Amino acid sequence: MGNHHGRHHKNNRPPQYNYGPYSGNSAPTIPSPIGNYGPYSGNSAPTVSNPIGNSNMGLHLPYGHVDLSLRGLAGQAEGFGRCAVGGLNGAVYRVTTLADDGPGSLRDGCRRKEPLWIIFEVSGTIELSSYLNVSSYKTVDGRGQRIKFTGKGLRLKDCEHVIICNLIFEGGRGHDIDGIQIKPNSKHIWIDRCSLSDYDDGLIDITRQSTDITISRCHFSNHDKTMLIGADPSHTGDRCIRVTIHHCFFDGSRQRHPRVRFGRVHLYNNYTRNWGIYAVCASVESQVYSQCNIYEAGQKKVAFKYYTEKASDNPVECTGCIRSEGDLFVTGTQSGLMPLPTETCVFHPSEYYEAWTVEPPSEDLKNYLQHCTGWQGTAQPVDLPTS
Repeated sequence: MGNHHGRHHKNNRPPQYNYGPYSGNSAPTIPSPIGNYGPYSGNSAPTVSNPIGNSNMGLHLPYGHVDLSLRGLAGQAEGFGRCAVGGLNGAVYRVTTLADDGPGSLRDGCRRKEPLWIIFEVSGTIELSSYLNVSSYKTVDGRGQRIKFTGKGLRLKDCEHVIICNLIFEGGRGHDIDGIQIKPNSKHIWIDRCSLSDYDDGLIDITRQSTDITISRCHFSNHDKTMLIGADPSHTGDRCIRVTIHHCFFDGSRQRHPRVRFGRVHLYNNYTRNWGIYAVCASVESQVYSQCNIYEAGQKKVAFKYYTEKASDNPVECTGCIRSEGDLFVTGTQSGLMPLPTETCVFHPSEYYEAWTVEPPSEDLKNYLQHCTGWQGTAQPVDLPTS
C-alpha cells in the first residue's frame, strides 16, 4: 500500500511518497506553505496528534466541528471548494412546505437574489416538475430533517458560493436530468453528505467552465453515468475546472467515478466498489491525482481507464493522466495505470491548497465510508434562531 500518509499539514520538509507502479518516480517537491489555515486557530494546520474532526475507529476525519453551529459549514470545505461560504451573511429562510413552488417552498427561497441560509421545518419528498435553480450565496441545509428530491434535480447555473448539505436525490426522469447539475460558469461550490441514485442522466455533472468545487461524504448508488467533469472535447474552456472529491462511497454504480475531460481532479479517501465498466476515466488533457482511495472490483477488474479524444483547438488526439499515490486495489483489482509521460503532467494538490485530511486506506476507513456517507440523521445545530 505504501507509506503512512496521515494528515497533510504544514511542516518543514515534504512528506515521502510511494508511487507504486511508477518505478524511478520521485516525490514532488512540496513547498512549506505559509498562510492562513482558515478554521484552524494559531495560523497552523491540524496535525495527526491534534486532529480537528471526528474520531471514528481510530480514524482522523474532517468536518467534525461543522455541526456545532448553524453557519459552521461556511468556508470549511477541504480542497478546491474551500472558499464556499453559501448564505453565511444572509438571513435564515425556513422551508415550511414540500410544495414544488409557492410561499415557504424551497424554490421560492432559492430564486431570491439575496444571501440566504435555507433550513427545513418539514421532512418528506419534494416532487420537482422542473430543475430547481439555486442562485448565488445560498446554503441548502438539510440537517435535522429528511428531505428527498425526485422527478428533477438542482441546477447551479451562473452562480457562486453555494453549499448543498444532507439531502437525498432519487428517481430523476427526463432528458439531461441530473441530480445536481453544475453549469455553466459556477464556482465556489460544496456538496456534502448527499445520497444520490437513479437519475436518467448523471448524479452530479460539472461542466462548462464551472470550477473550485468540493464533493465530500456523498453516497452514490443504483446508477450508470455517475459523475461527469468536463462537457465534451469542443468545450476547451473546461481547462479551468478544478474539483476535489473525498470521503465518498461509490457503491456499485456503473461508471464515471468520475470521468474527466480537461480538468484537474483530486480524489482522496474514497471507496469505489463493483463498477460495471471502470472506476475512474481520464480523457482529453485531464489530470487526476488519486490518493489513498480503496478500489474493489467486482466482475470488471480494471479501475482506471483512458479515453483518447481530440480537443477542438488541437489537431492531435490525446488522453489524460492519472497519478496514483497510496491507493489500495483489492479483490483482484487491476489498476490499469499507464506510465506518466512526464513527472509534471499531473498537478499536486499542494500547489492549490495547504492542508487536507487523508488516511491510509484501511478496513476501518472502508467501514466508515460504507456507513457514514450520504444523508445522515444529523440534528439541527443548537444555535438555530427561534424566530
